[in-house]
Amino acid sequence: MSRLLTSRVSLFRLCTTSVSRNGRFLSTTSNKVDESLKVEEAETVNVPPPPSEKLSMGTNDVAARLNSSGFLRTQGFIGGKWVDANDKKTIQVNNPATGEVIANVACMGNRETNDAISSAYDAFKSWSKTTAAERSKCLRKWYDLLMANKEQLGELITLEQGKPLKEAIGEVSYGASFLEFFAEEAKHVYGDIIPSTLADRRLFVLKQPVGVVGAITPWNFPLAMITRKVGPALAAGCTVVIKPSEFTPLTALAAAELAHQAGIPPGVINVVMGNAPEIGDALIASPQVRKITFTGSTAVGKKLMAGAAGTVKKVSLELGGNAPCIIFDDADLEVAIKGTLGTKFRNSGQTCVCANRILVQEGIYDKFVSALSVAVKNLKVGDGFGEGVVQGPLINEAAVQKVETLLQDAVSKGAKVLLGGKRHGLGFTFYEPTVIGDVNNDMRISREEVFGPVAPLLRFKTEEEAISIANDTNAGLAAYFFSTNVQRTWRVAEALEYGIVGVNEGLVSTEVAPFGGVKQSGLGREGSKYGMDEYLEMKYICLGNMS
Repeated sequence: MSRLLTSRVSLFRLCTTSVSRNGRFLSTTSNKVDESLKVEEAETVNVPPPPSEKLSMGTNDVAARLNSSGFLRTQGFIGGKWVDANDKKTIQVNNPATGEVIANVACMGNRETNDAISSAYDAFKSWSKTTAAERSKCLRKWYDLLMANKEQLGELITLEQGKPLKEAIGEVSYGASFLEFFAEEAKHVYGDIIPSTLADRRLFVLKQPVGVVGAITPWNFPLAMITRKVGPALAAGCTVVIKPSEFTPLTALAAAELAHQAGIPPGVINVVMGNAPEIGDALIASPQVRKITFTGSTAVGKKLMAGAAGTVKKVSLELGGNAPCIIFDDADLEVAIKGTLGTKFRNSGQTCVCANRILVQEGIYDKFVSALSVAVKNLKVGDGFGEGVVQGPLINEAAVQKVETLLQDAVSKGAKVLLGGKRHGLGFTFYEPTVIGDVNNDMRISREEVFGPVAPLLRFKTEEEAISIANDTNAGLAAYFFSTNVQRTWRVAEALEYGIVGVNEGLVSTEVAPFGGVKQSGLGREGSKYGMDEYLEMKYICLGNMS
């Protein structure tokens, strides 16, 4: 879902030798938030002020509370132990809303990754032999702990990723749902008995875990993209080495601590972070790693796929998208506006299934543009801990510059800014929710993921034209359309070349349905009963001379 930025030379220059440690465990007994951990809501405004001292103090206070409760883990997790980088280097994790340093975490690379692979390989020998019922119980306990600590985990996500707190807590619930689902699915891995063509033979099919899995996850959903991969992997009997984004490692480390508390044995889950190219190369090169699962950019996915050929690993890839959102003349306007807002502006536009192009039929174009502009204008921007905030910052300066570049290109080619179109007065990496009109499918903003809060509007005449524009891309992850015509819903849904299609709905992700794309948006599926297949090998057994 998301973009994984794997080669940031400037980021690695931030590595230092100092880091704070905290050995306290997270609470495992209470389903309520401790009073001392409640968030102090920060004051945010939508006019250009200097950075708010009160906002900054509130952010620091949240970080201090989480640290005192053991939520700010800063070491890697290998073989059930918290470890520093071998050279003691660290890397900064910043709050995108304030620019402040939240923590310095271990900056790991090739050596530590190979240690983690060895740990996972050793643990696989015993974990793969446990019963499905035992694995199910461990996953269920992990789910319970995530839900018991969802407010604190939500605070941590907001601190390092920037999304509004309510949305972050929602991500925890969504992420935990994959563990709950695959805890049950672990018990439903069935084989087959095949009728033989020869009387003295018996034919069987078994499904067995693939082995050690390298899971590379992005920053835009720092918890859910881990559980969506690790849940089915553990349910199948695999062990994992997780490489979270260097921008958001804290959530992954907190989740690993809760997995440890849930009784998942040492070595089954390992977490390494820091030097992304070195970690990725080690996972690709190791013959002990039998599968790579990756969510991120198409460019990086292609490199991983090519590298995996050397040891013929299984690969599942959830890559970039270029989602169209089609509004037909017969759409229910209220439903279409709500759905478009949901798919375009969730997480400030930083999801791989965000609507990247909004195609509006000419008969409803003016009315839709007017209603959408009013709705977008009312979106409150601010620090994720602020009351009523629904739009947080972008992840970093590079993300803002990408939005600016694509918008400038569109305007230079005839697009018109109808709302927003510039950095927000809050500063840092905040950007105004933006609507632009008169866009065409040849502009860069229609060909590349914006990954920001910009809604490009394209006008079309006929259903055939809309389908043609929508499919005119190498991407094929998600698509959306709005219509009240039941015959049209079937025609268009079948014609769109995408792995996921939302009809009269903008928020379609769920643990019980398969998630993934076609064309250059990836391989394989995550979530649902189909997600288990990605972590299983099929073995045929022939028993002869049975007469």
